[in-house]
Amino acid sequence: MLKNYLKIAIRNLQRNKVYASINVLGLALSMSCGILIFALVKHHLSFDNFHNNSDRIYRIVTEQHRDNISYSFSVPNPLGKAFRNDYTFGEKVARICTFDDQLITVKQGNEIKKFKDEEGVAFTEPEFFEIFNYPLLQGDKKTVLSEPNTAIMTEKAAKKYFGDENPINKTFKLDNRIEFKVTGILKDLPANTDRRTEIYTSYPTLKSYNEWAASDDSWGGIFSSMQCFVLLRPGISPAQVEKVMPAYVKKYRPTSKNVHHYKFQPLAEMHFDARYSGPMDKKNLWVLSFIGLFLIITACVNFINLATAQALKRSKEVGVRKVLGSVRMQLFWQFISETSLISILGAMVAILLAYVALPYVNTWFSSQISINLVSDWQLMLFIVSLIVVVTLFSGSYPGLILAGFQPVLALKGKLSQQNVGGFNTRRTLIITQFAISQVLIIGMVIIANQMKYAQQSDLGFQKDAIVTVPIASGTDLNKQKTLKNQFAALSGVEKTSLFFRAPASNSNWSTSVKFDNRAEDEVFRVNVKSADEQYLSTFDLELVAGRNIFPADSMRECLVNETFVRKLNLKSPQEVIGKNVSMNGGNSSGPIVGVVKDFHDRSFHEEINPVCITTLAENYDSYGLKLNMANAQATLASVEKIWTQAHPDQIYEYQFLDESIAEFYETESIMLKLIQAFSGIAIFIGCLGLYGLVSFMVTQKTKEIGIRKVLGSSIGSIIWIFGKEFSRLIMIAFLVAAPLAWWLMNSWLQDFKFKIEIKIDVFILAIASTFVVAALTVGYQVIKAALMNPMKSLRSE
Repeated sequence: MLKNYLKIAIRNLQRNKVYASINVLGLALSMSCGILIFALVKHHLSFDNFHNNSDRIYRIVTEQHRDNISYSFSVPNPLGKAFRNDYTFGEKVARICTFDDQLITVKQGNEIKKFKDEEGVAFTEPEFFEIFNYPLLQGDKKTVLSEPNTAIMTEKAAKKYFGDENPINKTFKLDNRIEFKVTGILKDLPANTDRRTEIYTSYPTLKSYNEWAASDDSWGGIFSSMQCFVLLRPGISPAQVEKVMPAYVKKYRPTSKNVHHYKFQPLAEMHFDARYSGPMDKKNLWVLSFIGLFLIITACVNFINLATAQALKRSKEVGVRKVLGSVRMQLFWQFISETSLISILGAMVAILLAYVALPYVNTWFSSQISINLVSDWQLMLFIVSLIVVVTLFSGSYPGLILAGFQPVLALKGKLSQQNVGGFNTRRTLIITQFAISQVLIIGMVIIANQMKYAQQSDLGFQKDAIVTVPIASGTDLNKQKTLKNQFAALSGVEKTSLFFRAPASNSNWSTSVKFDNRAEDEVFRVNVKSADEQYLSTFDLELVAGRNIFPADSMRECLVNETFVRKLNLKSPQEVIGKNVSMNGGNSSGPIVGVVKDFHDRSFHEEINPVCITTLAENYDSYGLKLNMANAQATLASVEKIWTQAHPDQIYEYQFLDESIAEFYETESIMLKLIQAFSGIAIFIGCLGLYGLVSFMVTQKTKEIGIRKVLGSSIGSIIWIFGKEFSRLIMIAFLVAAPLAWWLMNSWLQDFKFKIEIKIDVFILAIASTFVVAALTVGYQVIKAALMNPMKSLRSE
């Protein structure tokens, strides 16, 4: 029986190649998106799930309660040691301090090779590798990092730095300052971990690299490079441990208004919690999953529309089968077998499309997602389930319609549109397609507008034509000033400045502040921008009161922004001029000499923070160069030559400021690309659905068109018969899509403190584009029907 079903199904599809091709293409596009989205979601849900006892691994994080609440995945440097010594909650406790973008030098004979390691170097306590499952291929896990100036690295890193030689006991230098000996080799890191650092060094050596970070007395601040991980003992809950953590605040920070709340973040949440810099917010996965579901529903709707449009053509076939003894269930399963064949063909094409698109998805997400049907049983099960669901969802309704034909009416050709479900069913399906497409179009336009707003709005400073060049590690202040003057002498350089962090940066130094010799620190923290007197002119920052700072190498005076003044509840910027501020626990102080107009010091996701600009030269880490873009390439080449001559043992790099600001919205850029792609696919699949409906309408209205033309109807009036039908469907779909899209996108915009308003023109654009797409899709068939010879129309059966 099954063999017979398949044989007949193949014959029917061969006779209706256009019908079969449209269905296969629609299902293939939607299923390929479903496969890619499934692989992407599965990949992210698997992050760090390979560690032993993963349900007991936690990271200690900090909630900082001030005038508002902020979150940090770091803790004060001594906290890990104190927790290990004071309590028995932790079976293992490990601190790890990671420094990104580090210079690694390796001596090979008389040659010194230089490498820039973007993932950096981590100073690590040995227990880190007892908490996490990063297998050691060479060396003893208990002793590899027990001595100072020892290091372990992954196979990949060892290959990079030492080639095919045995890396054990080889040496390398970090930042041209500290030499390490390799004592162990780690297995390469899996793709599904957020820990990408490939070089781990002994924790005691941190004191030689950064004395403050290594200090067990530095409770006064949080260093973003420092993290602390804990493997809790069996039966211990994080809530139990969090109850004792306030003791550290009372003991080590009794007078601070910056109240720390130390929390235990489960390993399973680290990848998804955006508050603590989790790279993938779970809501994005939900959005992608729903888009995939909508695309599959859209393709199934197409199938149903096309199948029912074809049903009348097969009515006599069904009538003959029933007269010869076929029962209703046999006819139903006959149609299901045809549907399953189309679904299987669609899935095969979808797999090929998914393989072709996978490199682009990995590039967009900076991921290493793989599709392997042989080894990935979950993906294989998903594809099989998808075929089954699509087959049953798409084939059941048309199958029941076909199987329910009355044989007498079918053989006489007396079946009407009511016998194949009527227009109302197909109208509902088309409205669903239009609504999904319009939601995606509205979402795409709003995301694009928000991105444009963030990129083109006045940030309060100059971001175009500004290049930042790093100050080489270990460069003294005199050499910094010498290089700055050499850069300034270049004809293509208009302004230069030395500073720590550009006006807008993801990495900042925030500290407590005391105003006008008050007894206590303010409830807010201040974002400190260490910079010379050229900072304002280089970035076109505007003074609203007072004057600019004078040249100095330490904090003699400072500038603050308007938000700083507002946080003090003062009415006028003039009121702070001449008043003293003390920062960083009283280590830096000086009078306020000017107030700068507010500028965005972070992304549009965040409010503008209180800012203090002062001359703390010991913190400078960058040169800022404002270029004349008329001859930028030659100028950049000259800058590189000067920098390289001054630092032959370093690796030169630079970045345009507008590019670094664009990185603030990397996630949004990825989502915009994906929604653009998915919207295009949804619209294309929707066009196939329209084709199905107009085919049905033209078939049913052939004689009506002929009669109208004989009675004198114009071509325009005949076209309007179809036009009003689709216009009504589009308007109903819009009434469904508009409020849903507004709610979804308004929720999305809540992540931005500075955002666009959702205006009516977005909705006008969505509905107008839908009308245009619909008109282009149905236009040919409608005009062809309107131009048909009425004699031919009236003779049609």
